[in-house]
This record gives sequence, structure tokens and C-alpha cells, in this order.
Amino acid sequence: MSILQANLETSVQDPSVLIDKIVKIFEEHAQITTESAVTKISLPYGSADLFAEQEKFCVNVTSEDDAGLAYMKYAIAYQLTETLKEEKSDTKIVWSGDGAAGTVLAFLREMQVVSNIEITPLMRRVRLRGENLERFTRDGLHVRLLFPKHKNVKPQWPVMGENGIPTWPEGEQELIGRAYTIRHIDVDASIVDIDLVLHECDEDSAQAGGYGARWAIEARPGDIVGMTGPGGGNAPLTADWYLLAGDETALPAIGRILENLPAGSKATVRIEIADKAEEQVLNTKAELDLRWLHRNGTKGDKKELLYDAVREIDYPDHEGNIFVWVGCEFSAFRSIRSFIRKEKKIPREKHLVVAYWRQGTSGDDARRE
Repeated sequence: MSILQANLETSVQDPSVLIDKIVKIFEEHAQITTESAVTKISLPYGSADLFAEQEKFCVNVTSEDDAGLAYMKYAIAYQLTETLKEEKSDTKIVWSGDGAAGTVLAFLREMQVVSNIEITPLMRRVRLRGENLERFTRDGLHVRLLFPKHKNVKPQWPVMGENGIPTWPEGEQELIGRAYTIRHIDVDASIVDIDLVLHECDEDSAQAGGYGARWAIEARPGDIVGMTGPGGGNAPLTADWYLLAGDETALPAIGRILENLPAGSKATVRIEIADKAEEQVLNTKAELDLRWLHRNGTKGDKKELLYDAVREIDYPDHEGNIFVWVGCEFSAFRSIRSFIRKEKKIPREKHLVVAYWRQGTSGDDARRE
């Protein structure tokens, strides 16, 4: 298999300090190694070698496919750009090598709606069809759907910029992106299923609210959306005991993880939902301890329900082969992550606790601390 690669050199005052800052950003989500003054950042879709050469910050990125290479360039370029902004530097970033600027993003697929059905009163399942979906079976559970901001406008998709960061259409062609979990994928049939939560809103409030909720209600066969990804959020299949916990926004991910767990493993699952009508059948080969946590009219931002349930669990010794996976609202995320790390002292490589949404915000703002 051929390896694709791209290179970046840019002059900065102190490249070693810049490398340290970039590495610190990636250290929680990547494998970091250093050898002979070269620091390697390894991610599921590729790797980046960072090194200093006189007063130049240098990067070589490699991947086995064009989408992985585009992701690596994007990941490094975005963090580099943000760091240079903080330093008030106007240094220009230009990549050379594989992956031409001006082309449609290699990790983007144009998808067409096949069907839209109600799973529960607050959960819709939208089936999408597209081509060349194999890479969406690996390297993560999540994708980003791209919706035209204005109705009846034919989508214009982003292209790769010379700095490795996508250039997005503006004005009437503006797109809105929202992150979701692939609940099911069938590469041979060229389909994916996306489950979308309406966040306890009726149709009128969804129309006035978020783009995702509105689209979940309005999506009709033949509608076109973009899909980029995949990315993160998975659990390893090598543990003996799992804790999977979250609210309804994490339910699609929990369901998909459970389906992939091997026989002989144990899964303790706690899921916060509006009421009994939101319960779903979850299939797994693992030994399952499942409890549904019903809010029954209390607000969706009530963090204590899931937090208390996570605290009450009888945890195995964290020296054993365990993994904790949690996805929920931001305030609950902070409390649960603190409990897992500080009180239970479960090592970082044995847990993934993330915020899927944040009360009063939308989109990526939900994940910012």
C-alpha cells in the first residue's frame, strides 16, 4: 500500500516552543513519541513528524489514504493557526506534497436521504445513501452532517485550502454543520443510519430552534446533505468490563458500542432519558446490566440523575481490564469526569468522558470548556 505525504515549513521565532504547544494540545487524544529531535503525533488516520530546523517549524504528515492525509493536514494546520494567532503572528501556512488545494474535501461524501422514521417520540432515524463509505466503518463513530442554511439552495461543498484548512462557502451557499453518531452502516448497500434527538421539543419549537432538530423533522427522501468524518468517540473492544453511560444524545453511540462488544465481556449501562417511552431495545453479546434513568418532567440539564447513577456503580479494580465511556450534557460531563479521574483515579487511557451538548448553546460550543 502506497503512503501519501505532505510537508510544511514555516519560519517562526522559536520553533521548539511552538512544537511543545502543539504537542500539548494533542497529548490527550494522540500517541506522542520523540526520537532524535523528531516528535511524532500518531492519530487513527495518520501521523505527523514535528521538528525544528534552524528557525523553521517543520511538519511531515503521512497517511494510507487521501482522506486520512487531509485530516492530518487539517488537524495540524488548525492548531498551528490558532497558536500563531495567540502569538499575533501573520506567518503564512502553505503545504506541499500530496493533496491539492482547491479540491473537494477527501473526507466528505454527498449523501441523499432515503427515509426518515420515528424510533421514539423524541428520536428520529434518517437513512442516507452515498458512495465509497468503507472508511466510515473505522477510525471513529461520529460524523458531521452539513446542511444548507437556506432552503431550496443547491449545496456547494467546502474545498481544501492551501493552508490545509477547508474553505467554506458563504452567503446563500452557507452550510451548517452538526456532529452525530452513525448508528448503523452497510457499505455493500451504500447506506448509513443517523439517529437524531429532538431534545424534548415539539415541531414548532424545533422549527424555531436548532438546525439539526429542524432537519430531523423535515428531511424527506431525495434531500441532499454532506457528511464528513469519521472521528473519535469509540470504545476499545479489548476490555473485560465496561461502563457505558449517557443521556439520549449518547444513546446511538452506546447502542453501536454494545453491538460490537464481544461475548464474555460485561457491560454496565446507565442511560438518562425523558421517560419510559424513550426506551429502546439494545442488542449485545456482552453480559448486560442496563438501567434506564427517567427524568419524568425534570429539565434535560439536570446533572444529578446521571451523575448519581455513575457514582453508585460498583467498580472493579481499575488495575484490571476496564473501560469507562460517558457522553452527556456539559455540566454532567464535568462532574462525572472529575469523579472518574479524581475520586476513582481511573487512568486516562481507560476512560473517555465527553460533552455531547450544552444547555443554552448549539453546535461545537457545547464542547468548549
